[in-house]
Amino acid sequence: MLQTCYAHTDHTDAQGPKAGRRFRTSQAVLAVGPVRSPAMGAGKVLAVWLVGVVVAAFIIAAQGSPSSSARRRYSFLEDDGLSRLHGHPHYDFVIKQSNYTRLCREKTILTVNGEFPGPTIYARKGDVVVVNVFNQGDKNITLHWHGVNQPRSPWWDGPEYITQCPIQPGSKFTYRIIFSEEEGTLWWHAHSPMDRATVHGAIVIRPRRGATYPFTKPHREIPIILGEWWNDDIGQVLADAVSTGSDFQPSDANTINGQPGDLFACSGEDAFRLPVKHGKTYMLRIINAALTNGFFFAVAGHRLTVVGSDASYTKPFVVDHVFIDSGQTVTVLLKARRGRSNARYFYMASRPLVTNPQATLDNSTATAVLEYTDARAAPADAARDLPGLPAINDSSAAAAFTARLRSLASKEHPADVPRHVDEHMLVTVAVNEIACARGEACKGPHGNRFASSLNNVSFETPRSDILGAYYRSAVGGVVRTDFPDNPPSPFNFTADDLPPELALTARDTRVKVLEYGTVLEVVLQGTTILGGDSHPMHLHGFSFYVVGRGIGNFDKRTDPAKYNLVDPPYQNTVSVPKNGWVAIRLRAENPGVWFMHCHFERHMVWGMETVFIVKNGKGPDAKIMPPPPNMPRC
Repeated sequence: MLQTCYAHTDHTDAQGPKAGRRFRTSQAVLAVGPVRSPAMGAGKVLAVWLVGVVVAAFIIAAQGSPSSSARRRYSFLEDDGLSRLHGHPHYDFVIKQSNYTRLCREKTILTVNGEFPGPTIYARKGDVVVVNVFNQGDKNITLHWHGVNQPRSPWWDGPEYITQCPIQPGSKFTYRIIFSEEEGTLWWHAHSPMDRATVHGAIVIRPRRGATYPFTKPHREIPIILGEWWNDDIGQVLADAVSTGSDFQPSDANTINGQPGDLFACSGEDAFRLPVKHGKTYMLRIINAALTNGFFFAVAGHRLTVVGSDASYTKPFVVDHVFIDSGQTVTVLLKARRGRSNARYFYMASRPLVTNPQATLDNSTATAVLEYTDARAAPADAARDLPGLPAINDSSAAAAFTARLRSLASKEHPADVPRHVDEHMLVTVAVNEIACARGEACKGPHGNRFASSLNNVSFETPRSDILGAYYRSAVGGVVRTDFPDNPPSPFNFTADDLPPELALTARDTRVKVLEYGTVLEVVLQGTTILGGDSHPMHLHGFSFYVVGRGIGNFDKRTDPAKYNLVDPPYQNTVSVPKNGWVAIRLRAENPGVWFMHCHFERHMVWGMETVFIVKNGKGPDAKIMPPPPNMPRC
């Protein structure tokens, strides 16, 4: 059974005694239109910021907490009626507990403004967006603007105890999201363990006013957020895994825009539905917000034209399905053509890729419905075919899709790939184990605890933020600055039978320090320790060029000759294939403290992470901006 999915638009009253009050209008179609906000050039944005940072921060901090908005099933938030502060788009995010029903059960989840998924942020390239966060929940929280470089402004990047202390219950904090080079699809999410399961939403960055897409403007643009749903409390799932050292309990369903779809009990009527008209072109902004899975995604009876990845345009190519790893975004165009069947309904579906058979993961298929509103009437339960999706263990299908990603490399969107490299790093990526302490009953491999590492360093998060310590020239009291450039003990990383002692690692807090302007090449090398796995590695503060990839062990003598230095994809999250490697290049021209980690949540909790500290350069435009006066305290 299908029912109409109403779209709601939130508006914010930003003036008078009721500042922050939110109210809604509804309509029975999912209307997504152009942003109506004035654009600001990058230079003007920077000038306004430099003059007004302290004044603006104090004004924002003085605002009262807004009234909580009513819960809604799902919406595409437009920029009509969006309030502004000093010319900047302005959002109020209220962290709160809300009741939601999935899979025949009601539970309380953490949300933003009572919405799951959360509200969409709309901006244009060069905008600065202000987001006031009011924590009315029952736990500490931070938010991260995934894929936004935040030039010279790491204070608003969001990972807890890396760039900030968390926002405590009853407190508030204002983020400034500085869109510089990004254009396309990104997303935001909580950056405290497991909370992003329900605290996340889309970011849509359109071209500067007066500029156009490098393709014909679509009829509408629709975020498609792939995620997961746990019947149990997500905080308890985390606590159980941490206390026992075991693997994490898998989710009970995968989701599309927060809904499992009608292959699940009590889910058919609420399945996400996208209304389309024959002959129109639709932009699907696909986001993988899942904690544990990469996904294949397809639409039955339709092919998809890939035009972007991670807020960067790509050379267009046509596919039957896409592969999108955790944390990544893929933007596609869908031409609405019913075909000879003249059917009204077509399934959209997502299915996970599972690369480690030893891991227990949710392998379910989530569905949504593409509905032709101009087709002949059909019963709500009319039969529909699922799209053809690769098998859950088809790593070759994922690799084949990823290999086709290329930067647009046009005059308007050039690929500025570094040719000369100043520093090289080879970083092994591994799931490990840590010896169980005497008297503990651990449920990980070999009676130990699960862990993970980069170059055999299992990162231990400090209890005070690294950025604040670095800015005060006291970073040595919080971290060690000697993260290794190479594995401490080289071995055959992808051998079938590795000795058990290679699985053991240890906790430490070690970071990598880079001089401003350094051109860095990092080869991320997968290993077969504990069976091996794929790893979506995300770097904050930067996008990078993915210049090479391969299966097996990286060979520094022969593999660089195969690099693509002409039009490699420009991404912020790269999928390291199981038993393989990827090579990325970047210019360290964004001073600050920047987190790098696997975007599989359990791997990050176990320690698959580190930090890059990029030192200040010589000029005023090459130095970290001062911190805002209202930074949360630990």
